[in-house]
Amino acid sequence: MKRTTLALLALTACSKGPNQVSQEKLDDAISDAIGDPNTCVLVADSGTGKLIYRFGSHVVCAKTWPACDNVTPRNANELLQTVAKVPTPVAASCASNPDGSRGVSWAAGVIDADPDESFVAVMEGPNTPPGRVIAEKLQAAFKKAGF
Repeated sequence: MKRTTLALLALTACSKGPNQVSQEKLDDAISDAIGDPNTCVLVADSGTGKLIYRFGSHVVCAKTWPACDNVTPRNANELLQTVAKVPTPVAASCASNPDGSRGVSWAAGVIDADPDESFVAVMEGPNTPPGRVIAEKLQAAFKKAGF
């Protein structure tokens, strides 16, 4: 059992994220920039929409939130498919509950350092920064990770 666990840990430590960036470095850079339990960051191949990196749980990434810049609520996976195929930047924020005590922010677009890859981020909570701030912090995090 111990050998299997060590082998899995060794494989995980060497895993690569998008653009051959170390997944560990990318996880750390995103965590430092905008990390939060209610944060989802997805990276996909621009054009195909093929998912190549996820920060955050499947639950957070699949949860439907107000779109803020659109009438139809959405989740990060849905927005990623749109942005990867038609690279339109998104930076939007709004209340995520009726009393306005919580907010949701969206950021999406092409990764500046690698236009062949697109990203989507959604963050929800009581002190969520605006979508444009999330976008700026993520672009810096991507660069810090080695894009």
